[in-house]
Amino acid sequence: MSGARRLDQAPWLKTGFAARVLKLLNADGEEARVVGGAVRNALLDLPIGDVDIATTALPEEVIRRAKAAGIKSVPTGIEHGTVTLVIDAHPFEVTTLREDTETFGRKAKVAFGRDWVRDAERRDFTINGLSVDGEGLVHDYVSGLEDIAARRVRFIGEPEKRIAEDYLRILRFFRIHAAYGAGEPDRAGYLACIGARAGLVNLSAERIRVEILKLMVANGAAVAVNAMVEGGLLLPIFGGVAYTGPFAVAISAERALGLAPDPVRRLGALAVAVTEDARRVATRLRLTNAETKTLDSMGHRWWRLAGMDEARARRRLYRLGEERYRDRLILAWARSGDTADAASWRELADLPARWTAPKFPLKAADFIARGMAQGAELGQALALAEDAWLAAEFPLDRPSLETIADQAAARFNREPKS
Repeated sequence: MSGARRLDQAPWLKTGFAARVLKLLNADGEEARVVGGAVRNALLDLPIGDVDIATTALPEEVIRRAKAAGIKSVPTGIEHGTVTLVIDAHPFEVTTLREDTETFGRKAKVAFGRDWVRDAERRDFTINGLSVDGEGLVHDYVSGLEDIAARRVRFIGEPEKRIAEDYLRILRFFRIHAAYGAGEPDRAGYLACIGARAGLVNLSAERIRVEILKLMVANGAAVAVNAMVEGGLLLPIFGGVAYTGPFAVAISAERALGLAPDPVRRLGALAVAVTEDARRVATRLRLTNAETKTLDSMGHRWWRLAGMDEARARRRLYRLGEERYRDRLILAWARSGDTADAASWRELADLPARWTAPKFPLKAADFIARGMAQGAELGQALALAEDAWLAAEFPLDRPSLETIADQAAARFNREPKS
């Protein structure tokens, strides 16, 4: 049975680009509505991201109307009824109402139609199956309003059937629950995900990466990840152990430090104990080069950061830079067994806020002036001098620098040449 509710606080339905698209498509016997995440978020009073629109109009008609209105159209998924309309660089996916006639994994054969109920029933979760028309009336054919009120994420129809249509829905179930649900995951959906977990091997690493990184930063990530680990759902993804305790501490540490949630930092806390873990996870998830380097840096001898004094912490901060230092420190903190309010860890984490590492003041010219020639030894002398400068706690006065340079240069100048 269809439920009903009106969106009174949705000005984007009346003015702006989304309203313009709705007006364009709500004419001459056709109907268009906003569907999916925008409706869900508006009902939950959360920020609105992309605005997706469903319509009874066929793709060719959508393109014709857009052209007549001077709106750019891109046939991004026209075989499945999707046309992207672009207004002042703002994209809107417009999809013709449809139903699946055959499904095989992510692929599906679809038939276009005019039935809003059938279109809603083919979606994944009830809270994503809502639509809102240009007047602000919310249409609910799948009990989505009830589940939004309960902050419950449920599959539409039989969970096993929805999952078999696309095994990525296993990961989406936990990610959507972490972002919008409350309490433990829906039992029927959870058991269906466990029963279908073998299907995860059919998914591409790229699709898994997107879902996992989104899950990492969701508000309820800790609860969702615990459920996934208990259900044996992360082992086939990571190919190794998932550390739920350190993951929870890392999240709490971020919050205690006022840091924005970082997906790769949290992934490191969950899946990395040594650099070999970092490389395995990066390969299995096809992480970007930048993400891989971050994860690898976190796993590199993080245990050396435990119990550091101020002088040693400054040297680590100088070598790593602020971001790498903080990421590795949070991993060490998370794996230490200490709580998120441990004063010693917080003091170390706050170091970048109260101390800025100076630049190494000695240059190649300082060693050339001491009789050294250009070449490999010059670079080695600079590195040796930098180590000595760090050990001396970053002196900037000229006498100290002269002594450091003299000692480094002397080591090479007195070595016999072969």
